[in-house]
Amino acid sequence: QKYLCSNCNNILKKALQTLCGHRYCSACLSWIVRNNKNAICQKCNEEDPSTLSEGSLLAEERAFGDAAINKEISELKVHCVTLGCSWSGIMKNFEEHQSLCEYALIPCHTGCGHMVMRKKLADHLENGCVNNVTTCQKCKRSLSSSEYRAGWRGKPELCEHSLSTFLFSESSSTPLINKDGCRFSEVGCSFRGSKEKMKEHEKTAVGTHMLLLLQHIKQLKASLCTAAKAANAFIPQEELDVNENKLHVFENIVAVLNKEVETSNLEIVAFRRQSELDQNIIRGLELKIAELHRCLTQKDAGLSSLHKSLLFSEQASYDGVFLWKITDVGRKLQDSVTGRTVSLYSPAFYTAKYGYKVCLRVYLNGDGTGKGTHVSLFFVVMKGDYDALLPWPFRHKVTFMLLDQNNREHIIDAFRPDLTSASFQRPVNDMNVASGCPMFLPLSKLQSPKYAYVKEDTLFLKCIIE
Repeated sequence: QKYLCSNCNNILKKALQTLCGHRYCSACLSWIVRNNKNAICQKCNEEDPSTLSEGSLLAEERAFGDAAINKEISELKVHCVTLGCSWSGIMKNFEEHQSLCEYALIPCHTGCGHMVMRKKLADHLENGCVNNVTTCQKCKRSLSSSEYRAGWRGKPELCEHSLSTFLFSESSSTPLINKDGCRFSEVGCSFRGSKEKMKEHEKTAVGTHMLLLLQHIKQLKASLCTAAKAANAFIPQEELDVNENKLHVFENIVAVLNKEVETSNLEIVAFRRQSELDQNIIRGLELKIAELHRCLTQKDAGLSSLHKSLLFSEQASYDGVFLWKITDVGRKLQDSVTGRTVSLYSPAFYTAKYGYKVCLRVYLNGDGTGKGTHVSLFFVVMKGDYDALLPWPFRHKVTFMLLDQNNREHIIDAFRPDLTSASFQRPVNDMNVASGCPMFLPLSKLQSPKYAYVKEDTLFLKCIIE
């Protein structure tokens, strides 16, 4: 499944991985982004629509080439599914095989509409192609490809008998040229087009042209023998020499084509080597990009840590007096009732610059004996940087205050540490067990409109350490 595109569900081609972790063919992702504004990853949507995030937005510049999966795919063992073909190999060689598979069905280049096995194309052109039929311009008979051959130097198509008469009367060995179509129209190729298309056609149809030429030479020899037998007459040596020269012309053309094919093969090999070099460069760049991405992630984490440290520094107190502002009281009280967030911790503060590190813990819906009826407020001793130099257990008096924002009636409670309690010994873990006032304030009083303990959904708790 991991080798399949999230869009077309076919084997991945030039795999790209998106920020959400799914993979797409390069062409598929390009098509989706081009045709959909703010495209969402379909796989994310199918798996769990509730988890859709910014990472599920598709964009080509936010996708990365997946070199690892591309390498795995290129080395997958595959076989040709064309009926009759027994080829098997690895994926990276499969496309080359497809262009050469003799059992593959290909359209006849004459435009007759037939799909023919590549290895049977020559037989089809000779015996079955309806577009490879013409009329002899001399005797007016309809002729199949096995019964006629094109004339030289723009002469009309002739049947075998008419052609043999024409050949004996010609002495020129001028190369085949047809200004209106393919140079190989004389041997059965019917392609016509502009100069640019003609160049492309002659470059891509080398194999077909060679087959046509070989078939033409074979049939030309047969037609000469047939004509000689039909005439039952002596053919002058001079005319035989002319025909022999023409055969040499064809053989020379085939030799030239063979050289062109060899040259093309060398160019293909060179192209593949260059392609491999380019792929290596691309893989190297992808690794560099991945490394830069990791560096950026680490730096982002570092900046986040610095930001937290800065916030902590801004909120920290070093004189034993701490004022804690709690916002969104209504929502946080509801979270405490439902159990979603039972308690809240304050930022850490200190009794002195190099003193004890402490914080507050509040249960807005109460804890222990105050659960459901009171606000519970506790004092927590935390592990600090200077604990080794401080006297233990913690002995300082602690005073809690809930401030009335109309400055009328503050709620105040205080206690002295129980020196035998584990809560006030030197911390072994990050923080000791909290200790304080489980029944600090009745909830009815907190929510009463007579008091201003909560104003604009905000309350203020103060802690003083003597």
